[in-house]
Amino acid sequence: MTEWKIEGEELANCNCNFGCPCQFSVLPTTGNCEAVVVYDIEKGHYGNTRLDGLRAAGVYYWPGPIHEGNGQMQIIIDERADAEQRAALEAIMKGEDTDEMATMWYVYSAMAPKKFETLFVPIELDWDREERTGHARVKGVFDVEVGPIPNIVSGLPHRAMIQLPNGFEYRSAEAASGTARTTGGAISLAFDATHAHLAHLNISGHGVIGA
Repeated sequence: MTEWKIEGEELANCNCNFGCPCQFSVLPTTGNCEAVVVYDIEKGHYGNTRLDGLRAAGVYYWPGPIHEGNGQMQIIIDERADAEQRAALEAIMKGEDTDEMATMWYVYSAMAPKKFETLFVPIELDWDREERTGHARVKGVFDVEVGPIPNIVSGLPHRAMIQLPNGFEYRSAEAASGTARTTGGAISLAFDATHAHLAHLNISGHGVIGA
């Protein structure tokens, strides 16, 4: 197994209510699961291949809860990646060289038998985890905007965090409100003011690193 590790930032937006039932081992809000997830890699490696400064994303659809499978996925990888880096990121995001069930990528891939062709295009992003604001965009594929969850009475920013001591994606995430639209690609999705989260990633083929 090729050893790998990634540290960076993640922005995810799905079709469920704020908080996302999946984070609490509960069935999805509307019965199915749809999501756009974007990764900004600060530093990382796959064997001897460096991944520092690259970006990646995934668009996902499941007709029911993720664990029931029958899903679809399409990976998007930074066009700046060279051939070795592209192959490395594809392997990681398809759950290869990963202990069984150790990461979200392993689970997503195992539960999504229909995998569309990987796209190699520019990934635009600008977000602030602490402020719960920002956006991610792949021209001709998707647009995601996030902001704080509004307080139901005052409308002021409401801060909530999700803590998962044994999580296979992150240990702590800032909850936010997200709006996403696909503008192309193989999977069509659209959500408005639904669950989003911003998290710091520190993960390897053996799972999340650190407390």
